[in-house]
Amino acid sequence: MGSINGSLLLVAFFMYLLATILFAVAVMGRKWRNKEGEVTGSRWGKIGFAAAIIGFLFSVGYFIARWIEAGHAPVSNMFEYTTFLGIALSFAFLILYAIYKTDVLGMFTMPVVMLIIAYASVFPTEVAPLIPALQSNWLKIHVTTTALGQGILSIGFAAGLIYLIRTLDFTKRSGKVFWLEFIMYSLISLVGFIVVRYLFKLLDYEAVFQYVDKEGQEGEMVYHLPALLGPHQGELLTSGAMEPLLNLPAWMRSDDANTVIWSLVMGLVLYFIIRLIGRKPIGGMLQPALKGINPDTIDEVSYRAIAIGFPVFTLGGLIFAMIWAQIAWTRFWGWDPKEVWALVTFLFYAAYLHLRLSRGWHGEPSAWLCVIGFAIIMFNLVFVNLVIAGLHSYA
Repeated sequence: MGSINGSLLLVAFFMYLLATILFAVAVMGRKWRNKEGEVTGSRWGKIGFAAAIIGFLFSVGYFIARWIEAGHAPVSNMFEYTTFLGIALSFAFLILYAIYKTDVLGMFTMPVVMLIIAYASVFPTEVAPLIPALQSNWLKIHVTTTALGQGILSIGFAAGLIYLIRTLDFTKRSGKVFWLEFIMYSLISLVGFIVVRYLFKLLDYEAVFQYVDKEGQEGEMVYHLPALLGPHQGELLTSGAMEPLLNLPAWMRSDDANTVIWSLVMGLVLYFIIRLIGRKPIGGMLQPALKGINPDTIDEVSYRAIAIGFPVFTLGGLIFAMIWAQIAWTRFWGWDPKEVWALVTFLFYAAYLHLRLSRGWHGEPSAWLCVIGFAIIMFNLVFVNLVIAGLHSYA
């Protein structure tokens, strides 16, 4: 990554960190009251919003500098796309915060932005020329619109998560508490992914395998983590490296699937450490900070985010995608894994809006749907990109 755009993104990351701290102080600290004694907001929240704006401006500066360096829209690989998704999420937050002035939304959204950018940074950051199939104006039109739509939809997740933490009874063991804890574990697993990748990067770990792909051709695959899962008909070429416990079929990207397994294991370790320290569910640890939050306001924020994000995602993820597919591959639809999961995402959020508007699904049911929708987006980003080989794979 170029020194200029890399520095801009680093500054943006730390400004988002500062915003997170300031929003947390705003939520858990003393409120600002007017002369009549009414709570009108927090000075810390306003400063946090300013920090988030500065972080966003620096991230836009990174995006422009990277575009100039690459000569094309910087959304052509896993690092670039995931970073832009984080930028899109921060942009969506700024819009909704300006409307609702909800500090708690910043306290939950800013860490997700940081997590997405940190997740992006573990992938190769070098600028590479576009392959012929991507040399089209539809790259920036389709991909940026899709990422922007997903970023806005992700605000619905943050608001839904806040609602559930605010309203669930963590003193009782229930299926709802279990699934909310599973969501917290999944987020921690992203942290585990970042930790384990950087740990073995510092150790300069590398293992080379010879394997056979799904076309029957031989090739080499480089692992940067010890191999729990090996490639199809894989033979380890690096002496002293770990032999895989299991070889995967040719249609799976075994090196990235191996990374996913390591992330889940590391996430489990981190989760139990947090539980041992807090001695209660993670949601229960966070709940006291949210006592002053109005659940109805948060419920409205989640709905507004999805009502805005859904048409944007539909435009980028389906309509623009089909136009580009027709131009590039002479067909509108081909049931590629990424196409299938874009359709799943569209149908899910269409069902959410239908249930919300026609059946009156507000409050807790709506919050659960927001959280599930984000899980679908992250499955598409992580699993479909890293594990399932396809035409759209960034891995």
